[in-house]
Amino acid sequence: MAYNPNKELKKYYGISEVAEQFNVAESLLRFWEREFPNISPKKSGRGIRQYTKEDIEEIRLVYNLLKVRGMKIAAAKQVLSKNKKAASDASEIIERLQNIKTELQEISRELKEL
Repeated sequence: MAYNPNKELKKYYGISEVAEQFNVAESLLRFWEREFPNISPKKSGRGIRQYTKEDIEEIRLVYNLLKVRGMKIAAAKQVLSKNKKAASDASEIIERLQNIKTELQEISRELKEL
């Protein structure tokens, strides 16, 4: 996942930027909007979606539940409705662990080159 939570230069992000951050299709983001009411980007007068950092955090939660943990949509909805805070915390921990794994793999490659 290429999402960078420290990238706070913009107030709004287009659907193509968000799709690229999570390496998913734009159509999947539109589908998730219909399935998960917490994902609700603003739409311009011409219907162009404008995602805020909060929208991206909601997408991160859904992405983690569906793509990383492999849950079905109904199960993800249930988790989010019962204990969103725990799901958010678990998602953050998983993302941190993935970043640590990537760093360790880079260190391992560098050591092999020595």
